[in-house]
Amino acid sequence: MGSDKQMAFGSAGMLLLKLLEQSDLYGYQMIEELARRSDHTFDLKAGTLYPLLHSLEEQGYVQSYDGGAQGKRVRRFYHLTVSGRRALTQKEQEWEAYTRAVNQVLKGGTCHG
Repeated sequence: MGSDKQMAFGSAGMLLLKLLEQSDLYGYQMIEELARRSDHTFDLKAGTLYPLLHSLEEQGYVQSYDGGAQGKRVRRFYHLTVSGRRALTQKEQEWEAYTRAVNQVLKGGTCHG
């Protein structure tokens, strides 16, 4: 079953914030974890992921830093900021309201008035 790419892209920022809520991650880890948790519904490519991360960074929702074990490849990790946590909470509430409304329509809804 296919999914609407626009809706997937629009929600991807919220999903990335959710991943970072638990721990700092680097790009490939986010791609893999998002695919795993979504049963491969969200198979982001690097060309999609990094512009999203840069946008989240510009908004002050995430901060990046270089890290890695000594002698290992340096990786760019992303960390959820306090502002990012607030934004995630708001986006989760908006998503709940949206999905509740969609489900009401799909299941016949309630009639007012």
